[in-house]
Amino acid sequence: MPMSSLHIERNVSAHIPTAEGDSILIHYSSSGDEKEHLALVTGDVSGARNLLVRIHSECFTGDVLGSRRCDCGSQLHQAMEMVAAEGKGVIIYLRQEGRGIGLRDKLRAYNLQDVGYDTIDANLELGHQADERDYRVAALILKDLGVQSIRLLTNNPSKIDGLRELDVDVVARVPLPAQVTRENLNYLTTKAERMGHMLDLDPTLPDAALLPSLAQDHRRRMGRPFVTLTYAQSLDGSIARTAGVPLGLSGPKAREMTHMLRSAHDAILVGIGTVIADDPNLTVRLADGVDPRPVVLDSALRFPVEANLLKNAGLAPWIATTERASHERRKELERAGARIVVLPATPDGQVRLLSLLEWLAAEGMNAIMVEGGASVITSFIAERLVDHVVLTIAPVIVGGLNAVGDLESRGLAFPRLVNVGYGRAGDDLVVWGDPDWMED
Repeated sequence: MPMSSLHIERNVSAHIPTAEGDSILIHYSSSGDEKEHLALVTGDVSGARNLLVRIHSECFTGDVLGSRRCDCGSQLHQAMEMVAAEGKGVIIYLRQEGRGIGLRDKLRAYNLQDVGYDTIDANLELGHQADERDYRVAALILKDLGVQSIRLLTNNPSKIDGLRELDVDVVARVPLPAQVTRENLNYLTTKAERMGHMLDLDPTLPDAALLPSLAQDHRRRMGRPFVTLTYAQSLDGSIARTAGVPLGLSGPKAREMTHMLRSAHDAILVGIGTVIADDPNLTVRLADGVDPRPVVLDSALRFPVEANLLKNAGLAPWIATTERASHERRKELERAGARIVVLPATPDGQVRLLSLLEWLAAEGMNAIMVEGGASVITSFIAERLVDHVVLTIAPVIVGGLNAVGDLESRGLAFPRLVNVGYGRAGDDLVVWGDPDWMED
């Protein structure tokens, strides 16, 4: 239908108070599609120039259900917050679900994406175009509201071109940063690479928002906390040049990510070797958030009384040990502020990891972050006590100590990650996923 024969009708408006502020919601009907379109108007926009505007296509799964397969819901709420902060603006809500293919076929497209199609090829396979959206109604709504020129909230250059072809004066683009998750990374990558969307897909914190509820459910089902294994290595798999000598590998962005990840966990666990070699603080300093509880594996209580973990302002450490640790040493560390827990030992005299995790669960811990060192990393993997892995790979070759010891000689299968996500943190590559413990 040509633009000249398309008409809209303003039907009714009402005051709508939202968490972001007060607005007027206007209901429109269109002669072209018999659908109900909406405009959320903040402030007096009649005659406005350079007005902040978002033209948002309906996404039931993202806008209403909060689906993490796309970025639509987060874009809508970002736009509402930005308009509210400016005190004036319009969000036009067009009823063209699934880039115009409708909800039924969008769900069918999701099923195709689950077996390997990307978001474009799935639409094409169903007989649709990659993008069937139409912005003529939006152009008419802006004209009805008396808006003279706009700054468009979008990452999509085709939307800008389409509106300009309809004589909408788009004077600037205002980006909407994408909220990247492992569920929507492929979708966003396709939009960037095949549709030209202007997106920065570097991740911040993989799945941190989901961790609290996920970990609580995990503890309830498994009787132990959710375990995230995270460490930095070189391109050749080294975490140090030699045992006992610390080596800084990750860059500033990756360290910020690690600190954000720490803040999403109840506790952070390392071995006594890491404490002796690095003297870490194990606090959250490079991100907002609370400090996790430090937990140290120390079967013989070699923990130094002068360690930073007993001096800093963070939570006092819990030290897991065995019966072979001397009673006098326990008392000395307790006087220094540590909490000592004596747990069953393995045949080689080490703390039994499952016993420790069960004890931590009884103490109310839902999520534990394991940072190393090499023997601790290897033990958690060997005992299949890892639920999620976040690995930072620095672009350097070291030729030193590997993070993971020999599993094959123990008759153990190598775990493969599933639900994998990739991204960059500065110059470092970040890989995350869930171990798939293959049956023997």
